[in-house]
Amino acid sequence: MRKIHIITAIALAGGLAMGGCSTGGAPAGEAPKSSQSPDGLSGEVRIWSWDVAAKALRRMAPRFEKAHPGVRIRVEDIGYDNAYDKITAGFRSRSGLPDVITLEDTRIAGYVERFPGGLVDLSGVAGKYRTDFEPAKWAAASSAGGLFALPWDSAPVALFYRRDYFERAGVDSASVVTWNDAVKAAERIKRVTGKRLFVSDLAAAHMFTTLLQQLGQGYFKNGAVAVSSPAAVRALTLLKTLRDKDLLQDEKTWDDRISATRRGEVAAQPTAAWWSGTLTGEMPELSGRFGVIPLPAFDPDGVRTSANGGSALAITSQTGNRKAAWAFIEWLLTDRANQVSMMRTEALFPSYLPALTDPLFDRSQPYFGGQRVDRLFADEVRNIPPVELTGDDARAQEILNRAVASVLLDGETPGAALGRAAKRIAAATGRPIAR
Repeated sequence: MRKIHIITAIALAGGLAMGGCSTGGAPAGEAPKSSQSPDGLSGEVRIWSWDVAAKALRRMAPRFEKAHPGVRIRVEDIGYDNAYDKITAGFRSRSGLPDVITLEDTRIAGYVERFPGGLVDLSGVAGKYRTDFEPAKWAAASSAGGLFALPWDSAPVALFYRRDYFERAGVDSASVVTWNDAVKAAERIKRVTGKRLFVSDLAAAHMFTTLLQQLGQGYFKNGAVAVSSPAAVRALTLLKTLRDKDLLQDEKTWDDRISATRRGEVAAQPTAAWWSGTLTGEMPELSGRFGVIPLPAFDPDGVRTSANGGSALAITSQTGNRKAAWAFIEWLLTDRANQVSMMRTEALFPSYLPALTDPLFDRSQPYFGGQRVDRLFADEVRNIPPVELTGDDARAQEILNRAVASVLLDGETPGAALGRAAKRIAAATGRPIAR
């Protein structure tokens, strides 16, 4: 186990440092000189983000600047494809990073472990908000006893289904409570309509990972490799059952997944809330044909959701303006109205729980036959199981991709494939295998 260092938080409103130097970051230096706001905030805050998140930041920034006239927020859309190359290069060189960076949940622990001191520990200033955020998101932003980002958008998972296919096959969606129910329903739907249940890349671990989190586990448990645990075997066994019954459609790319859905080749898709935006934006002609139910559980009383995506905002130790950087993040992500605004305009589903009580989430959505889909997701957010994330998750996933492919494409048993994967991950990471 590598030793993980924690940034020492010094005073800013009881917790956030204002200057100095940390390992992994250049000296913070003095805040840029400018006219000060009444609260003493001043200078420029640079933020790196991409796509819809960058759009939301740019749209919201002028409101913060109006309230704090001494501060300027500069948002740079660095594009997703090269984002992590740029971020990693900045950590390695200890220069070039902005004040604030957007990070996907699965990336936070990796940067904390690889570049100790590169991100500011927000525990001292953000700890009071812990119960206001989705527990799984808070866990994802936490590492080595600190909080290294503030959660932003959530990605609760449910089952999007084709109402017309279910009705044609005589399947009541309300009867699909467990994965056993889903398998039986899928077999009937395929007999009647010829449609498989859902699309998945059978040579990738993405769906396996979602099902594993539904069972309350990540790739590691207490620092040890846990991919051969009973939960992991159970998750992959479900996928093998679906594959053996010819209920999975193998599609490799995002575009392939979109095309297969548009052509109506599958009856459902277990995926996150952001799929709503994909459907309404990419396939308006299918309005009225989809509904959403909670993700089928593994057991009758089991968890009926998981996570697939989500991001957070972190402050780099290279910043010269930590006070203003934190003030902007706090204003953006711990304000109900701001979160609702970003949900309404950019479809960024809040992990900030107070925002989920807004009437926006109770609106009837014509595309989904009048169903209140956002309320369904909002009700499930609190139930997403927190899982352990580490800097070795990416390496583990590479190995698990091969294990999943050997099961779903070559017919190997889940226990054997995952046992071999566990040994390979242990060898690659130096971590023990969980017992």
